[in-house]
Amino acid sequence: MNQTNNEIAKECFQESTNVKKEILESGEYKKIVSMADSIANSIQNGNKLLICGNGGSAADAQHLAAELLIRLKPKNNREGIPAIALAMDSSTITACGNDFGYEVLFERMVETLGSEGDVLLGITTSGNSENVNRALTVARKNKILCLGFLGSGGGSSTELCDEFFLVPSDDTARIQESHITAGHILMELIENILIENKFITLR
Repeated sequence: MNQTNNEIAKECFQESTNVKKEILESGEYKKIVSMADSIANSIQNGNKLLICGNGGSAADAQHLAAELLIRLKPKNNREGIPAIALAMDSSTITACGNDFGYEVLFERMVETLGSEGDVLLGITTSGNSENVNRALTVARKNKILCLGFLGSGGGSSTELCDEFFLVPSDDTARIQESHITAGHILMELIENILIENKFITLR
């Protein structure tokens, strides 16, 4: 018998909840705390956060960068925190795709915009996105800390990241839902650390 739309909707919410419960029970969420410390330390040393991903993960990268650049919480009116989403304007993306191939887009952005001491957060639900992994590879070569938001077992990205947060699921939608939850937590922790350390001030 076919499921009703109500049943499908309820099942999706339950699956998403189950994945997040597993993250809590396994302690995987603690990696976000460690990542926040590393990113905040980098920013306090005059560096920045770079974020990249494809499709929905590209949107997440832009979303999270905006939380730092503009504002995360209305009550915390403060100066901007340096972050760059590497899925940039359409001209840059299409020029790279046409001239060199999309697989080198993030690699080229890291080579051009990244500096020693920066942090790169690669977001990939499979852990096998070639352009993300190429970016992580060149980042490590340039002494940029490599972090990952991964899923589906982590793929080859696990060997390229200094630390990674792994969602215990093979379902792209469920992975992305946990990634954006983790991303919001990460941004909040970074902001809290920088405020507590008086690196940024509330206005």
